[in-house]
Amino acid sequence: MKVLVVGGGGREHALAWKASQSKLVDEVLVAPGNAGTAAETGLRNVDVAADDIDALLALARQEQVALTIVGPEAPLAAGIVDRFRAAGLKCFGPDAAAARLESSKAFAKDFMARHGIPTAAYAVVTEVEAGLEQVQAMQFPVVLKADGLAAGKGVVIVDDLDQARTTLSDMLSGQAFGEAGHQVVIEEFLRGEEASFIVIADGEKMLPLASSQDHKRRDDGDLGPNTGGMGAYSPAPVVNDAVHAQIIEQVIAPTLAGMIADGCPFTGFLYAGVMLTEQGPKVLEFNVRFGDPETQPVLMRLKSDLVQTLLQTLDGQLDTLRLDWDPRVALGIVMAAGGYPDGYAKGTPISGLEGKLPADLKVFHAGTALDDQGQVVTSGGRVLCVTALGEDVVEAQRRALAGCAKIAFDGGFYRRDIGHRALMR
Repeated sequence: MKVLVVGGGGREHALAWKASQSKLVDEVLVAPGNAGTAAETGLRNVDVAADDIDALLALARQEQVALTIVGPEAPLAAGIVDRFRAAGLKCFGPDAAAARLESSKAFAKDFMARHGIPTAAYAVVTEVEAGLEQVQAMQFPVVLKADGLAAGKGVVIVDDLDQARTTLSDMLSGQAFGEAGHQVVIEEFLRGEEASFIVIADGEKMLPLASSQDHKRRDDGDLGPNTGGMGAYSPAPVVNDAVHAQIIEQVIAPTLAGMIADGCPFTGFLYAGVMLTEQGPKVLEFNVRFGDPETQPVLMRLKSDLVQTLLQTLDGQLDTLRLDWDPRVALGIVMAAGGYPDGYAKGTPISGLEGKLPADLKVFHAGTALDDQGQVVTSGGRVLCVTALGEDVVEAQRRALAGCAKIAFDGGFYRRDIGHRALMR
């Protein structure tokens, strides 16, 4: 069979790479893909944008695609699953109604409040002065979130009233995040350790994936601005058996039940970004797709057939499934373009990608493309995710850093402390 993976980032490279290993799969199409997916055996890039649902539907029909896996959030929010289902095609992900858990932070917060799912205290505002009143009612720091989709960058932590005023003005005017910022969620700042908890859901039942932990801040020591993610590792030691059970009982189960009660059952990858506070787990955000860069280390550890798992989920057989995991630690380090998460250059040549890699190392491409001469060049802010397996976090980190050291592009940078929380444990 043929599988279509929608998207062109590091998450999609990992999904396509893992899908191609399935015994059921002859070829994986990636739309639009990147320079990494272009070089993979069994993968074929197709020049169709991830948000062009009409063209994606036509492609799936023309190529007789048996399963479509949607990587990014934007096509999910735009209703790609609704369109594919209506055409009788299997597409893994939530419909547009269920995708509101990510496409609107205000919707998600109101949903959690309605269904008793633990999260930070919040308010939703559309005007600067009303926002400042809410900010003053909380203790600094305070978290400001653009309501809509902002490619993982719509969150700003403010430390004083002047910064809050400037940020609210930029968001609500549309200057910072466009339409995504015309409504702003103001939240109390939660303290604790963050974990990424991802499950496969079929509307009612769920199957947890391996735990992982993301590093959002740009610089070593968890300093600098928030990004889409500078690295991740799996498993996350902070998610012990007791915490795992708590998250399922207090977050995942009531979320799936709440979505059913609200008339929009959730099928797909449900991602809860959870802060493990002294009061227990609290949801920072929901994503309605696999995380990036969590996908890369999680799928490095997955030994089960991903495509078979997703097909059986869509066929109502989720409760018969068990997943097999490599017991080793996987750790991924993002190599980013200079200036990220703000302005950055594109078209910069990348060296060091040639040659055979050891079996415990994989370079997943994210913001890459091929120039007219076939040279791999940068095309985004997060360029690569160098991911390694090791017997423990120390070994996985060492191997990933060694992989990064062999790759270079002008202005490129990466964190050298991914996994530091696990190391401190």
